[in-house]
Amino acid sequence: MERRTIGAAALSVGAVGLGCMPMSWAYSTSRQRGEESLRAVHRALDAGSSLLDTADMYGPFTNELLLGRALKERRADAFVSTKVGLLVGDQHIVANGRPGYVRRACDASLRRLQTDVIDLYQLHRADPEVPVEETWGAMAELVRAGKVRALGLCAVGARSSRPRPGTRLHDATIRQLERVQQVFPVSAVEAELSVWSPEALETLLPWCEARSVGFLAAMPLGNGFLTGTLTPGEGFEADDLRARHPRFTAEMMAANQPIVAGLRRVARRHGKHVTPAQVALAWVLSRGRQVIPVPGAKQERWVTENAAAAELRLTGEDLAEIASLPPAQGSWD
Repeated sequence: MERRTIGAAALSVGAVGLGCMPMSWAYSTSRQRGEESLRAVHRALDAGSSLLDTADMYGPFTNELLLGRALKERRADAFVSTKVGLLVGDQHIVANGRPGYVRRACDASLRRLQTDVIDLYQLHRADPEVPVEETWGAMAELVRAGKVRALGLCAVGARSSRPRPGTRLHDATIRQLERVQQVFPVSAVEAELSVWSPEALETLLPWCEARSVGFLAAMPLGNGFLTGTLTPGEGFEADDLRARHPRFTAEMMAANQPIVAGLRRVARRHGKHVTPAQVALAWVLSRGRQVIPVPGAKQERWVTENAAAAELRLTGEDLAEIASLPPAQGSWD
């Protein structure tokens, strides 16, 4: 697989990563099977999808434990990205950016992951009660201690901050990045980017490009919608985040089918075995050399399909057709 680099340190990873959250968190508990997920991780590493993206809160903790089983055997093949800063309680999630907690959380993640070093340690959310510089400073200490190789900031929750009228989605994230950059270099930013959610192209991705900061594209398949495998009105299990998502009502899924139809048309031009999901990932890959899509998957078949997208080269005609698709309907909040 093609390799791409993260940050000024030029950390090398496969062009398509693996989002491990669905294996343990947020998607259909009844379909989460540890052994099947473990095989998917091994398949990803075999295919060159070396970046494994997790977090201590996924499960909580069980996702890191699962990855630890694979890393125990194949640490040299993997680039491990995990996150700190969120605690899961009973029906709620809270931020904790206190330096002492960050240090303890890192040690706990290292134990669960069965590794001596975390390749990319991301701040999952800033704690409103703690200056972000203090949290970032504690994370920087972990780099100097040899427990972490590079630092990143996760901006996947940017929408929850409800940008004020007249401001853009990632303005607050960029202000935060400017602050922590003064303390220790940012190597990567993880944020949503997909055909139906392209807002990062406006300001956040250019910020990363100008500073040689890697960009991990979260939800590049639109939580599964852009794969074309979901049926409007079929419904989701109660514990699936899409069951409460405004864009995944039967009405909105039907309204947004023209987007999937456009991806399917492009796929057909590249051969009968090319899928809409691969076109969606190839579009993300085309956004820049420092962009690494991190599609979530928990089955070998999807991991294999996603990895193959790294070989798909979209033409100018393809990109023009995707650019002409109607914008997604329905709130993303």
